[in-house]
Amino acid sequence: MQNKRILLGITGGIAAYKIATLIRYFIKSGAEVKCIMTPASVDFISPLTIATLSKNPVYQSFWDAKTGEWSNHVALALWADVLVIAPCTANSLAKLAIGLSDNLLVTTYLSAKCPVFIAPAMDLDMYQHSTTKRNLQTLKKDGNFILPAQSGELASGLSGEGRMMEPEDIFKAIESFLVADSALDFANKKVIVTAGPTYELIDPVRFIGNHSSGKMGVEIALELARRGADVILVLGPSNLNPKHANLKCVSVQSAEEMFSVVKKNWKSQNIGVFSAAVADYKPKKVANEKIKKSDANLTIELIKNPDILLWAGENKKNQILVGFALETENEESNAKAKLQKKNLDAVVLNSLKNDGAGFGGDTNKITIFDKDNKSIDFQLKSKTEVAKDIVNFLLKMKN
Repeated sequence: MQNKRILLGITGGIAAYKIATLIRYFIKSGAEVKCIMTPASVDFISPLTIATLSKNPVYQSFWDAKTGEWSNHVALALWADVLVIAPCTANSLAKLAIGLSDNLLVTTYLSAKCPVFIAPAMDLDMYQHSTTKRNLQTLKKDGNFILPAQSGELASGLSGEGRMMEPEDIFKAIESFLVADSALDFANKKVIVTAGPTYELIDPVRFIGNHSSGKMGVEIALELARRGADVILVLGPSNLNPKHANLKCVSVQSAEEMFSVVKKNWKSQNIGVFSAAVADYKPKKVANEKIKKSDANLTIELIKNPDILLWAGENKKNQILVGFALETENEESNAKAKLQKKNLDAVVLNSLKNDGAGFGGDTNKITIFDKDNKSIDFQLKSKTEVAKDIVNFLLKMKN
């Protein structure tokens, strides 16, 4: 945590009084802390207390009426290694979810390129309300980390979920994230990762696609970024919105679009991890208007899409190239054949026959084969942990 830069946003809830303890944890760990307070938060804890503990001036508004100085929200956002919003009231949660920028904190959030942690705190009924749940889900889909509220006695006298996560636990969550981030064993390495499905248009409303969510590739890209790599993530249609200062996400729809991004960048990369579930075929012709249903059968002529992984293998110099094989039969032989045919350095196999593996879920079970036909089996794990296994395997290959 030494010299890590924590930007702490404080909103107007009773739990704001606990933030003094959280700041002390950060300062004692060697981190540098700057704080933004919303107008309502000063009713619960004084800016003087926050400034004294953080050893930095407190930011409260876009400009200081006394000095005439402007609070540069863009500079604050770029300064931070991580933005922590705690407590985050239902009101501030809603503003974050819809991008309403009527105070300095929310405006800074909208400029943030660093990871964002949000610790909601509110009364029981507010926390359980469908609107709050929807806002939390939106913020999670946007790539933020939610530190869920805890159960316990609330200021209203009710008891249940709504208490802000305790300062010690918030600190541990941030510490764990930043310490993992500090293992920069991929520093100065450029990596391109493909993830998600591709959608091949039939007409303006229909397409050929698959059930890939992109979760596995996104987790790999984030793990590499946390470990210092400069990552280009080429992401097919997905609800995911990963954020990291070292990660550039390029959204694409079709295999041709994904291929175009790969061709443009492959020569300058050190490593390629091609986990995308690219459609093998696309319609030869795309209808300009929606195809109307009739009594006759419909025949769509399909043509082959470019084989992105094969092209990368044929055009690699000193790069490390890893592909994925999702199989339903003859899994090992098909994966090994792909390894050889596409000139890969390793292939990651997962089978739809394994419970908990495959598209859409939060877990995966993999086997990695290298070009010497050695293999490593891994147990069923969360995709976050699987990403760490894959990146650790890459580290051995890199070294």
